[in-house]
Amino acid sequence: MDTNIYTKKDLKLAAKDINDGQLVSFPTETVYGLGADATNEKAVKAVYAAKGRPSDNPLIVHVDGPDMVKQYAQPLSKEAQSLLDTFWPGPLTIIFKLKPDVLSKAVTGGLDTAAFRNPNNDVTLSLIREAGVPIVGPSANTSGKPSPTKAEHVYHDLKGKIAGILDDGESKYGVESTVLDMSTDKPAILRPGAITAEQISKVIHKPVLDQRTKVADDQVPKAPGMKYKHYAPNAQVYIVDDEDEWQEAVDWAAKQDHPVGIMADNHNINGYDWSDNVETFSLGDNVNSASHLLFAGLRHFDNEPEVKSILTQAFSSDGIGEAYMNRLNKSAGQVHFHLR
Repeated sequence: MDTNIYTKKDLKLAAKDINDGQLVSFPTETVYGLGADATNEKAVKAVYAAKGRPSDNPLIVHVDGPDMVKQYAQPLSKEAQSLLDTFWPGPLTIIFKLKPDVLSKAVTGGLDTAAFRNPNNDVTLSLIREAGVPIVGPSANTSGKPSPTKAEHVYHDLKGKIAGILDDGESKYGVESTVLDMSTDKPAILRPGAITAEQISKVIHKPVLDQRTKVADDQVPKAPGMKYKHYAPNAQVYIVDDEDEWQEAVDWAAKQDHPVGIMADNHNINGYDWSDNVETFSLGDNVNSASHLLFAGLRHFDNEPEVKSILTQAFSSDGIGEAYMNRLNKSAGQVHFHLR
């Protein structure tokens, strides 16, 4: 199939594809999603096939606002409504209990819950309204690979597999949304993102648990990223934890018989004399820019098969750094440079 590149002037065409059961990638402030009509089971199953995604990995349902959520979710608590009022549209995905038989098991992974998000992107909100249906939207990449922050990343992975890509430039945040479970009495973060537990707790006036544990092979995860390998390029990623490790990294890289990728802030890239076999990718000046550029850097080196090792800078796990380190640890398989 041909994969069309759409812009906001092509919204009607993109919406028609969605209504016809086709797959269209769409932009959000976090990463690009792979969209299908959430009420069309055949279309939803096609999302799993296009990505090569395990069928027990539930999908996030993108909506144009709280009213669309209420068509599918059980009545919302006052705390949940406060979260919607405060953080939507925005990078917060919330898991709610569903009304009976409103969404296919292909969407929910067979659970009685679903994850909903109201993205802060005018083009995608217009797409949802034009289509008139909620749109499922896992990241628009081959399953397990780094998430796409540009339309060209989507095209690289999914050209010929989907009907179209709605291009709205580069994503703002570069890491996926926070996932918050509100389907139980104890709110819990299942995946960190730009919205922190502290911010959420201030709104709902109760503690927010951290439940980012990896689920067992025989369990169905409530949210993406809890069971399967994610964000991994072909090369081995090594996490450089401390500033005093960089000189050792310089020396180690120079001894390798293959090209080595370096992903670090400008201070570390410019502060050392790197050998000729090293290619650097700047993560900017701080953890905010690093979070925005992490997936782009991993994808950059994934397009260079001769690169076998990628040394990547760690940051403090405060604020957005928690989401950054969560994704970096997954991409590296928890492999740290000093333990190589």
